[in-house]
Amino acid sequence: MKSLKLIGLAFGASLALSSAAFAQDVTVAVAGPMTGGESAFGRQMKNGAEMAVADINAAGGVNGKKLALNAEDDACDPKQARSIAEKIAGAKIPFVAGHFCSSSSIPASEAYADGNVLQITPASTNPLFTERKLWNVARVCGRDDQQGLIAAQYIAKNYKGKNIAILNDKTTYGKGLADETKKALNKAGITEKMYESYNKGDKDFNAIVSRLKKDNVELVYVGGYHQEAGLILRQMRDQGMKTVLMSGDALADKEYASITGPAGEGTLFTFGPDPRNKPTAKKIVEAFKAKGIDPEGYTLYTYAALQVWTQAVKKAGTTDAKKVMETIKAGKWDTVLGPIEIDAKGDLKQIDYVVYKWDAKGNYAELGAKGS
Repeated sequence: MKSLKLIGLAFGASLALSSAAFAQDVTVAVAGPMTGGESAFGRQMKNGAEMAVADINAAGGVNGKKLALNAEDDACDPKQARSIAEKIAGAKIPFVAGHFCSSSSIPASEAYADGNVLQITPASTNPLFTERKLWNVARVCGRDDQQGLIAAQYIAKNYKGKNIAILNDKTTYGKGLADETKKALNKAGITEKMYESYNKGDKDFNAIVSRLKKDNVELVYVGGYHQEAGLILRQMRDQGMKTVLMSGDALADKEYASITGPAGEGTLFTFGPDPRNKPTAKKIVEAFKAKGIDPEGYTLYTYAALQVWTQAVKKAGTTDAKKVMETIKAGKWDTVLGPIEIDAKGDLKQIDYVVYKWDAKGNYAELGAKGS
């Protein structure tokens, strides 16, 4: 009986120790559309965050502690995003990599600021995210005023004198990107033949397509997400149109090709230089591929967001969000994307957007930067 009692005490002590060790873990979060129309990008973010946390822990963790990851689904819904942000803040989680949609990142950032949570978005490109002078926000991607400029330069160079149309889905991201592209085009002396809106989630675009056909539009710029862009492309082809479709970084997922099939060949979009091709990402890309994952789109951007935060925490010697953000803005960080520096607003100090083109086999390749 005595030995059993001792065994029981020892077992209880071991449980207590393991619980204490677990309690010492630092929980971080990734938040994005794990369900819904943009779930392909949520999966990219989750894949990037999971691999980053595993690699950071394998290298010894952060300041003697391991990281634990909490994944949250906002479905790209602003109200749901705000609710998630309040939940993360309430749980005293010091850092979140998120969100994907600008319409989620912007309202969530206010709750994070109130709750002392540092937020780095891998993907939200609307300028307003960093223009409100919030202390807690940063991004490792570019902005729509940069992305729209590159799109406009490409269009001006290759479609001067042609009929151009601009569409947007009324979302913070889609309308913002379309407006920035329109602004840059108009400044370059090009006036669009048609500027029209649709609703995110729409399936039938035949009325818009008929107008595009009537106006002999040769390039249509779509400010919106890949689901609707793919359907617009297909319905243009169904009406016998050869019009080129161009869009933004929300087309950087193979799901676009699964929507369009071979008809997607020739589609253009802007995105940062593909991090999968960078020497700094070689080992990580190989590790992803060994797991059967193609780290496309924003996978490596999410990985980089965790790298920046982790390195800053180590340098600051604390997870306190305000001290870590001060450290981030004062430093230069080695990431899978290459060296990263963040300015006082929370934007990258240097970003180059590139124009990509989809082929008939469902792959995209870089055409060149700055309108080339």
